[in-house]
Amino acid sequence: MGVSLSKGQKVSLTKDNPGLKKVVVGLGWDVNAFDTGGAFDLDAAAFLLTDSGKVSKPEDFVFFGNLKHPSGSVEHLGDNLTGAGDGDDEQIKINLAAIPENISKIAFTVTIYDAESRRQNFGQVSNAFIRIYNEESGEEMLRYDLGEDFSIETAAVFGELYKNNGEWKFNAIGSGYQGGLAALCASFGVETE
Repeated sequence: MGVSLSKGQKVSLTKDNPGLKKVVVGLGWDVNAFDTGGAFDLDAAAFLLTDSGKVSKPEDFVFFGNLKHPSGSVEHLGDNLTGAGDGDDEQIKINLAAIPENISKIAFTVTIYDAESRRQNFGQVSNAFIRIYNEESGEEMLRYDLGEDFSIETAAVFGELYKNNGEWKFNAIGSGYQGGLAALCASFGVETE
């Protein structure tokens, strides 16, 4: 059983696992369908950030429209349109050894697709979590349950992997944004049309 984190908590992934190379980030959620009657489509994404806190190029944004980073270090395993069932709803594979040198942080986000027209927000989402497990052993290393902190937000940064003194660490962030994916893209320096 992995470490269960609370908001703002940081933990090293590689300190006790020096040979760790490949991890999978699993994101999951349940929706309170009775709130809107409409289908919810939540989308996980990864932003590969430099020391500036921004992407260095558009390909540093890995999501359902760009499933694999050119370096091969980050791969989104595909869009889940409903979030039905238990376990991870979407997964992103990370090869720590292949992450480009200029990338110091990877932020993991979830947004609600078409939230405004569907009148949906994270207040209608429950049991949201992010977890990281060792791809080779399947062992869960850490998990962060977001709790019910959001009411009007349509996007959230669940957590981030970051490099610190040669170690890869994870920070449980759990911060919400209004304005959906566009707001996240603006925050991380991705130009949107």
